[in-house]
Amino acid sequence: MTDFAGAGWAFPLGFGPAGSVAMARGADKIEQAMLLILSTYPGERPMRPLWGSTLRDNIFGGTGADNIAAIAQEVRRSLRYWEPRAAVNDVQVYPDPARDGLLYIDIEYTVRTTNSPRNLVFPFYTIPEHEESEV
Repeated sequence: MTDFAGAGWAFPLGFGPAGSVAMARGADKIEQAMLLILSTYPGERPMRPLWGSTLRDNIFGGTGADNIAAIAQEVRRSLRYWEPRAAVNDVQVYPDPARDGLLYIDIEYTVRTTNSPRNLVFPFYTIPEHEESEV
């Protein structure tokens, strides 16, 4: 049986003890691919102009319910489209009570080849909404 998850250079790029390029395999490779998809805006990769996620479009939306729903929808859409090795089961987005503007994106997914459930928490920073002070 072939390894459906594959292997490739680790992200971020690193080197092993013998000086070779560090590799990632299996579920680690899938998780790294998911992080890359969410961190890459379509058009950043010239040879794959549609690849990535428009998650950054929500950076100025704050931590309100509408923006949280839009973020969850975009995460589901981009991962279902670009990462066939993982089945996205649920996406929960919630604010950090201690840090204004920080949202945590909790992605529950299943690795298709092993049917093993996993989760990934991705921090997403928004521009906090501040009231203008009087002069």
